[in-house]
Amino acid sequence: MKLGRMNHLGYAVPDMDAAIAHYRDVMGAEVITEPFDLPEQGVKVCFVNTPGHAGTEGTQVELLSPLSAESPVAGFIAKNPLGGQHHVCFEVPDIAAARAYFEGIGKRILGPTRIGAHGTPIFFVHPKDMMGMLTEIMESPREGTAH
Repeated sequence: MKLGRMNHLGYAVPDMDAAIAHYRDVMGAEVITEPFDLPEQGVKVCFVNTPGHAGTEGTQVELLSPLSAESPVAGFIAKNPLGGQHHVCFEVPDIAAARAYFEGIGKRILGPTRIGAHGTPIFFVHPKDMMGMLTEIMESPREGTAH
């Protein structure tokens, strides 16, 4: 396993429109994607793009709001009414190899590998096995798949 690029930080938000306005009006974000529903994960998602060094793409901020009371993000918001950092996401070149690696060293994977908000395969590793942070592992997006 080799650490890949940090793709995004996920933030659970109780109000998507207010969160978008915050990043646009307070933080000066210039590129914010249109929110879209990801029903298989129970969330509405939007990405705030940050600029990187020397014209490269920066790390994204993924805004997540629950689609229903059954959403895992709804439980997070219930405990954190203002919202907050939900997870960190790192890229890997091969999702199957990464999953086998984490399972092989005894890390707890939460659920099946599935398609994430960037249109690529993802899985989550339990925060108790990752220094207290829910960690998303995603296969690096190919040209034409990323949001």
